[in-house]
Amino acid sequence: MNLLEQLNNLDTLTSALMGGLAVQLQPIAGDVPVVQVSIEGREELPIFVTCSDTQTLCLCYLWTEADLRPERRAELLEALLDLNPAVPLSAFGRVDGRYVLVGALARAARTEDVAHEVAVLSDNALDALDALADYLK
Repeated sequence: MNLLEQLNNLDTLTSALMGGLAVQLQPIAGDVPVVQVSIEGREELPIFVTCSDTQTLCLCYLWTEADLRPERRAELLEALLDLNPAVPLSAFGRVDGRYVLVGALARAARTEDVAHEVAVLSDNALDALDALADYLK
């Protein structure tokens, strides 16, 4: 079963959790199966969902190094560490120089659980951008 089939109804379930916002799923071609989840009004912050043998990973790209105010970088890193425990079901990280918010579930997680993770991660991404705006250009 491919990832998109495994995530059957993810769009409908996520939309219901987000008050009826339109949710689009788009498979991304590549060596690793990935599904991009775009949420109405939040298209600039899509969630990417992929699976390994042991986990389902949900990831949202927030900004790049180029988006940071260089003189406030150290303060930003401290703020990320301080905020990490307060971000439910998500954690800050960095992938190839891009700052991300990530959440993980067991590989056997139900689609309803993945939809909940996607909705929470999307909300957390918006909150993180608001909370950390002073560190960005």
